[in-house]
Amino acid sequence: MAKAIVIYESRYGNTKLVAEMIGEQINQVSGMEAVLTEVSKVDLNQIDGFDTILVGSPNHIGRATRSIRKFIDKLGKLSLEGKQGAVFDTYLGRDFEKAVKKMEKQIHEKVPTLKIMSPGLSIKVQGMKGPIVEGELAKCSEFGKKIAAQLET
Repeated sequence: MAKAIVIYESRYGNTKLVAEMIGEQINQVSGMEAVLTEVSKVDLNQIDGFDTILVGSPNHIGRATRSIRKFIDKLGKLSLEGKQGAVFDTYLGRDFEKAVKKMEKQIHEKVPTLKIMSPGLSIKVQGMKGPIVEGELAKCSEFGKKIAAQLET
């Protein structure tokens, strides 16, 4: 069974909703399991039990939250050969992909053995507290399906 862990931080529930949508799509595929967890509850000792690590953050001043950045740094101390991952963010205004690109760069620098399996997903919210802009949730489902398809191969 292919296993993915979806790790996120969410202040107002928008990034959590994105994580849930992605995980739901992965869980719909036979032989796959997605586990969702907040970054504050991650047990680094259990990361080895997953094939794929997905990390999501709200865009906070043009980058991921401090907790997510620290988590990615901690991933760099683990042996992740053969594992793959992807990132996602929620953003406001014109910050499309800002946090995603910085998370991908940080993973490339700090966790070079983690293979990025897909370009990151950036989901727009209407205001500081949301909600997610209409039509954006469909992108979450497509992203989850894309990840699941890559896990199948």
